[in-house]
Amino acid sequence: MGTVNNTGISHTVFRLLGVPGLEDQHMWISIPFFISYVTALLGNSLLIFIILTRPSLHGPMYLFLCMLAGADLVLSTSTVPQALSIFWFHAGEISLDRCITQLFFIHSTFISESGILLVMAFDRYLAICYPLRYTTILTNSLIGKIGVGIFLRSYGTIFPIIFLLKRLTFCSTNILPHTACEHTGLSKYACNDRQVNIWYGFFVLMSTVTLDVVLIFISYVLILRAIFLMPSQDARHKALNTCGSHVCVITLFYGPGIFSTLTHQFGYQISTGVHVLLANVCILAPPMLNPIIYGVKTKQIRDQVTHVLFLKVV
Repeated sequence: MGTVNNTGISHTVFRLLGVPGLEDQHMWISIPFFISYVTALLGNSLLIFIILTRPSLHGPMYLFLCMLAGADLVLSTSTVPQALSIFWFHAGEISLDRCITQLFFIHSTFISESGILLVMAFDRYLAICYPLRYTTILTNSLIGKIGVGIFLRSYGTIFPIIFLLKRLTFCSTNILPHTACEHTGLSKYACNDRQVNIWYGFFVLMSTVTLDVVLIFISYVLILRAIFLMPSQDARHKALNTCGSHVCVITLFYGPGIFSTLTHQFGYQISTGVHVLLANVCILAPPMLNPIIYGVKTKQIRDQVTHVLFLKVV
């Protein structure tokens, strides 16, 4: 591991501590990490397989769900194996280039998921407010273009961070109190000016995730307005039911992140280890629970999962 002095030489190797203050509990902490990762891999892979192989599930809502499952796989794979290697083998050493690569995939995938959730809200808006034009508007061609746009936005906004980090000099410490690399956590250990990193990070947050939350909120205001104008109670109930899974996933995705941000801002008495665990909940929970939520609440997917897993050989 490289050592540096005050001559401006920069660290090229860092050490991730895992969960600071709870090092003696790492083996126990690894159990929910491992279970959540295996569940995420199996659940999302099964979801993708069922949607791609069943023509009846090639509608817009299911194709967007397939994108979400793919993003969940990338997000969990970018983080959990690294955390498990720290917990099990104390293998927290990571090069600067590998650290930047990891945070690139974590941040870009997080923004991708936010964009997919926004598009799924738009999908529900069209399905409820314009049901007769739903399939003519959301064609497979448009869905493909939307998918490309989502990923171009996420990778395009995060790509400059690579160069913003590479220009920094890390001459103070190479100890990172976390299970994974992330932009703010890495850049704050730079010795030279990082104002550009701070302001660009703020710009990315406001132009992607924050904007998505505002647009999702507007979409659901319009959806609820359309639902309560429906004359039939059964129609209102059915429309609300079609939004149930999406609302659960939105809450699961944004809720822990908002709570973690608030604890960082106001939880001065909360230990670093608790902050790290909360940050990991944001990454562990959605990939693990999203396929379960859609599998339980969506009849078409539930039926297909039952057919695949419990098909009786006649």
